[in-house]
Amino acid sequence: MQLSGSKPPLKNGKRTAADRSRGYYDRSMPKCRITCTPLIALLLIASSFTLPVSAFAGARRFTYVYEATTAAPGPVESENWITWKTSPRENRRFNSVDFRNELEFGATEHLQIGIYLADWGYLEDPDAHEHGFSYQSSALELIYNLSNPTTDLLGSALYAEIRGGPDEFELESKVILQKNIGRFVVAYNGTLEAEWEEDHLEERAGEVSQSLGVSYEISPTWLVGIELLHEIDLPDWSEAEDSVVYGGPNVSYRRGNWWATVTPLVQLTNIAAEVDLQTRVIFGFSF
Repeated sequence: MQLSGSKPPLKNGKRTAADRSRGYYDRSMPKCRITCTPLIALLLIASSFTLPVSAFAGARRFTYVYEATTAAPGPVESENWITWKTSPRENRRFNSVDFRNELEFGATEHLQIGIYLADWGYLEDPDAHEHGFSYQSSALELIYNLSNPTTDLLGSALYAEIRGGPDEFELESKVILQKNIGRFVVAYNGTLEAEWEEDHLEERAGEVSQSLGVSYEISPTWLVGIELLHEIDLPDWSEAEDSVVYGGPNVSYRRGNWWATVTPLVQLTNIAAEVDLQTRVIFGFSF
């Protein structure tokens, strides 16, 4: 018997368009579902803003692109992610809201460690009669800085993430490049993901992606820029599916001991099974 929200078996090694439109091939897809209402989701989001804060440790310019710099040893920072995806062309009433709650700190001057306490989400898919909250996974993230984006010719870092949850195990790696030129920051990520799922982790899949971000510091408080995201799914590590490209502006705000960055991305390709719009907000504070 298949749990609500679990991924259906592959058909000839591929996902169907209907499966993708329902989010089955999205790693944010819930595994076990608890029926709830959108009001509770809003209350949980609002409550996270009331946590106590202290000294400000740093801020992210981007939400889909990682930067090569790492946190210095000292404060622990909380990062909280909210990603909303909507309007697959095959299912206009589809909405998915994903959440990540991370604690990160500098272990050395070059090594940053992040602990994702929980990846969870809310799914609303009336066509499939599915809605509710679910826990997906937890993860450990390591970022090692190799060179400085300001003082060196090119800043660089290596990223590794290990993720596990109910019927899921995933490895993710990134090469991060960055260059700071005056008030401009340009960053690029090349990413490879490998995922095993279902009973006994028998089902495998992968994804290759690239992301590019450009940010400009208007003032110490406000930063603006753009982000591009390019993804190619590899079901069963066989034939690659159609690549999808997203792009959009971002805005980052810093004040006192907290910061927030938002990026709305629209699909620039014509892949009907993919969401047309995804918006990510990340806000953080240190303690």
